[in-house]
Amino acid sequence: MILILGLIILIAAMIIGVVGVFGNMGTDHALGTGGDFSIFGYHVMGSTGSVFLAGVVVGGAALLGLTLVMLGVRRSARARRGVAVSRREAAVVDRERDDLIKQRDIARAETVGPVADTPGSRRHWFGHRTAPR
Repeated sequence: MILILGLIILIAAMIIGVVGVFGNMGTDHALGTGGDFSIFGYHVMGSTGSVFLAGVVVGGAALLGLTLVMLGVRRSARARRGVAVSRREAAVVDRERDDLIKQRDIARAETVGPVADTPGSRRHWFGHRTAPR
């Protein structure tokens, strides 16, 4: 949301600046000769200082927009980095769990010992044996 708001402010400031420059070019718009400066139908009449002040305000809005864009980018990069870290941690935990399961299976196999298969016996699941039929 911050990123979108920053982009809107930055783009608006850029449009106002570009329209102000290209819409007021030429000798008709010289401020020293009584000409006026207009942006989207809003006329600024007066001294060069008032036009400079308007430019400072537009520049400040552009700086605010750029700051919001950078904050939004930093926040999303931090979130992506956090997801990558949590995935790596999950992979490590999964490997450790698999290793513990293997160790448990090896320990069970060593303590139970081998089961002899006799021709008349059948093996069932979980190591239980049944009597011959």
